[in-house]
Amino acid sequence: MKAIAITSFGAPEVLQLTERPSPVAGIGELLIRVTAAGVNRPDVLQRKGMYPVPAGASDLPGLEVAGVVEAGDAQALAAAGFELGDRVCALVAGGGYAQLCTAPIGQCLPVPKGFTDIEAASLPETFFTVWSNVFDRARLQPGETLLIQGGTSGIGVTAIQLAKAFGATVIATAGSDEKAAACIRLGADHAINYRTHDFEAEVKRITDGRGVDVVLDMVAGPYVARELKCLAEDGRIVIIAVQGGVDAQIDAGLVLRRRLLVTGSTLRPRPVAFKSAIAASLRRSVWPWLEAGTVKPVIFKVFPAEQAAAAHALMESGEHIGKMVLTW
Repeated sequence: MKAIAITSFGAPEVLQLTERPSPVAGIGELLIRVTAAGVNRPDVLQRKGMYPVPAGASDLPGLEVAGVVEAGDAQALAAAGFELGDRVCALVAGGGYAQLCTAPIGQCLPVPKGFTDIEAASLPETFFTVWSNVFDRARLQPGETLLIQGGTSGIGVTAIQLAKAFGATVIATAGSDEKAAACIRLGADHAINYRTHDFEAEVKRITDGRGVDVVLDMVAGPYVARELKCLAEDGRIVIIAVQGGVDAQIDAGLVLRRRLLVTGSTLRPRPVAFKSAIAASLRRSVWPWLEAGTVKPVIFKVFPAEQAAAAHALMESGEHIGKMVLTW
């Protein structure tokens, strides 16, 4: 099969088209003939040597795919309600940048009705991540307020739409007026250009001093101390990336007085059973929203797989709004 490999750690150009042996589905897995694969920031980090591959996972980048079931564990396929030839999308621990990819059956979902494979490939990584962190871990409730740092990232556009569909109020930050406007178009109630406005002061203004209930943080570093000041009583911060660094100084007294929670998680190394439970929740709660058009994929640009380096360069430029997808 053809695949895109990381030939050495470095700039986007280290991503090269290569030939690899076709993978074989094991017990509890299926083999997907990949037509489209999503591009995510963890792929960029892996390319730079900053995101180690979990034990047993493919060294090829790519955490989400869509395509056709080509083979698999017959018993598990039947139990999951899948058949050969079905169109599916899947969250994988690696190997997505290839024409063939294995995936645990529990981490596979049917392509939503009316969706193309390109649209379906943009879903798993961000939807699994947002559902697990915002709804399961941070326990966002209808009527609460969510602050999203980076509203036009792949995670951000997903979080805005899911939170609104769930009945929450959404405040999103973005790095330009254009991106702030895009957040509003996606459904955010308020958007803050963090380059021209202090998000802490704006959150206090917007909420009349109350603060937000949940913060979805992809920055960490010095942002954490500022986000704590944005929280309402019993507020929660969930950290899913550390683009601003791993060191954070916080006011522990503020945490005590206002009963605040700071938590976080990484999804890739979690066991199959954990990810399968998220998939079941998505199929039950979110797939109907997708099929009804309440929540929509946001795809910025599609690249042929052999142009994966260009997709990574675009992601690192920060100019995108939504997802990039590779196609075979």
